[in-house]
Amino acid sequence: MKRKGKQIRKAAMKGDASPRPSLAASRPNQNSGFLNNLLKDLSWVAQLKCGLKALATQKKRLSELLVCMKDVTLEEPLPSSPNLYDSLGDELDNYHLAKAYFDLKEYDRCAYFTENCNSILGRFLHLYSRYLSGEKKKNDDIVDTLVTTEQHRSPYLKELHTELSKIYTQQNSNSDSNRNNPALDAWLLWLYGVVLKRLDLSQQAVEVLCEALHLQPMHWGAWLELAALITDREMLSGLKLPDHWMRKLFYAHAYLELHLNDEALEIYSSMQEAGLHNSTYIMAQVAITHHNQRDVDQAVSIFKELESLDPFRLDNLDTYSNLLYVKEMRVELSHLAHRVVQVDKYRVETCCVIGNYYSLRSQHEKAVEYFQRALRLNPHYLAAWTLMGHEYMEMKNTNAAIQCYRQAIEVNRRDYRAWYGLGQTYEILKLPAYCLYYFKQAQKLRPNDSRMLVALGESYEKLDKCEEAKKCFLKAHRVGDIEGIALLRLAKLFERLGEEERAAVVYERYLQETEEAGLSDDRGQAYQFLAQHAIKKGMLDLAYDYAQKCTMFMETRENGKTMLREIASKRQHGEQPPDDCGSLLLTSRVRPRVTITGDRGSSRLPPLNLSFTP
Repeated sequence: MKRKGKQIRKAAMKGDASPRPSLAASRPNQNSGFLNNLLKDLSWVAQLKCGLKALATQKKRLSELLVCMKDVTLEEPLPSSPNLYDSLGDELDNYHLAKAYFDLKEYDRCAYFTENCNSILGRFLHLYSRYLSGEKKKNDDIVDTLVTTEQHRSPYLKELHTELSKIYTQQNSNSDSNRNNPALDAWLLWLYGVVLKRLDLSQQAVEVLCEALHLQPMHWGAWLELAALITDREMLSGLKLPDHWMRKLFYAHAYLELHLNDEALEIYSSMQEAGLHNSTYIMAQVAITHHNQRDVDQAVSIFKELESLDPFRLDNLDTYSNLLYVKEMRVELSHLAHRVVQVDKYRVETCCVIGNYYSLRSQHEKAVEYFQRALRLNPHYLAAWTLMGHEYMEMKNTNAAIQCYRQAIEVNRRDYRAWYGLGQTYEILKLPAYCLYYFKQAQKLRPNDSRMLVALGESYEKLDKCEEAKKCFLKAHRVGDIEGIALLRLAKLFERLGEEERAAVVYERYLQETEEAGLSDDRGQAYQFLAQHAIKKGMLDLAYDYAQKCTMFMETRENGKTMLREIASKRQHGEQPPDDCGSLLLTSRVRPRVTITGDRGSSRLPPLNLSFTP
């Protein structure tokens, strides 16, 4: 196994249909009108709707956007708040009591005191309490975090689905007898969409969530649930979405989930230019985008700026700790771990930060303990599943690693790191056919990531599908070889297949492109092959130069000395040909023309034309 758990982690650092917004359409109108509309919507929903609906997380997110516009003045006052008695009538007292129980997380008591409510507000609180109560009980019953939690559907989901689908059907009925029955508003539709999603009824969930967004475009929770159901760009462009400024945030979030980082960054940058430059949410999303683009320094810089703006913010600090891990910034990661513990030791982000801290110190058992703690707090926490799989890889526990990666895929099938980790695990188990499947899935999610292509090429090579392996290695080099090993793998494949002339060309290109790498065993192997190849061709002066360089590497030193003695012996017997040109770059009569394309700069090597398309 060439790439171990820690290396995997560091390497892993993708009506009218609504069309994909163009650059002009994606940019908010940079004037006071846009900010006034945004401020009006945020003030109304964050202060009233989310508060009444007990949606604290959504209220937090919208309020964060609201704070960054403190210098904007509304051109007209907000509409007056509706009288709760008009909405609830005689249910008002029960609602206040149930809402108090809900805020204290006594969900069963809340559901009990709203059981007979007929108002939409009371009915939402009743059904939402039942949903959260079922989720809480299911999580409390989890004994082993590695036991699959999604193989059976809890009865509470089926009960909620039956009740909500009945109301939904009645609402869409044209029968006069059903007009007086309680309808589903945007928040009840959102809850119905969540239940459908949990029951894997994805198509129905998309339709219901889109309907909820048309009723209330400010419902950020519905946007997030919808984004989790998007599988590709085509599906995203085909959605029927309301024409609202929140749609731009949704597109950016969906692009980020689909690993379309350039498109996401474009929208977030335009939002910042329009007046949301102080939004901590958008800043964090931009940092995550840079993280996905492997621009580690820029991402770390933005997270440091976030820390100065909001030192007690824990959101997305798991990503920040991953960046510090990759950079091996031990001191900074230690300070971060101590800071998050002082803020809230029972947040999943805190457990993830501490797990990364122990992992960097090679205390993998302690790291697993904290990732398991995070999963007890939230079994759907994707980062913990993936990182725990990496830790089990370090501990050589392949069975546990496979379970973790599979759970990560259950949570989010777009997580390429989990697919890639599964491929790595089956590579340890020497099951190349399984490796090939999982690496293919990872490569579909990250089509231009050289790491996925190299891993795919190695799997093809082990299955003796050499032409496909060549395509993968060549494409990995063309898109920008992150690890700098694609050419080496290709040269070794040519060498194994007996195509020595092509192997020599690729080895020379590899040495040329890794000139700054200094002394490494891989370069020593390249020099050794080229020296042996030159000896076979009778080019003793060139062979001597390569053999001398072999002695600079520990692995090839003895072989280099042996070749030097062989060269000296041949010279004594006068075997040096008179036309030794001193270079392995022979004419096309001796060596086939080959083409290696890429952005590595000009080269004096002839092109390597293998007549296939990667």
